[in-house]
Amino acid sequence: MPKPDELIVDIAALVESGQSTQMSLTVVTGGAVITGRLAPEAVWRQRVSEVLRDSAHLGEFSAVFDTPAKKDGPPTHLHFHVARILQGTVGIPETGGMYRVAIEDVSAWTVGDFSYSDH
Repeated sequence: MPKPDELIVDIAALVESGQSTQMSLTVVTGGAVITGRLAPEAVWRQRVSEVLRDSAHLGEFSAVFDTPAKKDGPPTHLHFHVARILQGTVGIPETGGMYRVAIEDVSAWTVGDFSYSDH
C-alpha cells in the first residue's frame, strides 16, 4: 500500500484543526476529478446527517453520521462540500455535493478548484 502524500495529509490536518471550510482543492482519484472545498470531518458529517434527516426515504441513515469521528492519528480522508465531479465541460452536480475521498487513493492534486464558463 503506497504511503499517502505528506503535503495533502498536512492540509487535511490543518482543515481539521482550524474547523475551516475555505480550503479549495482539486484531486484525481480513481480516474475522476473532484473539485471543491474541504470541510472538517465533524462539519461534513453534520451536514450529511441534516440532508439525510430531511429525506422521507433516507432519514433513518442520518444517525450513522451523528457518531463522532474517531481521532487517532493523522486524517485518512478528505471531506469535500460544495464539490463537483468534473465530466468534460460540466461539473456534476451543478450545485455541488458532499464527497469523502480516501487520501491514499488520491493520485494527483492541486490547490484551488476549477469552474467552467461559457465565456
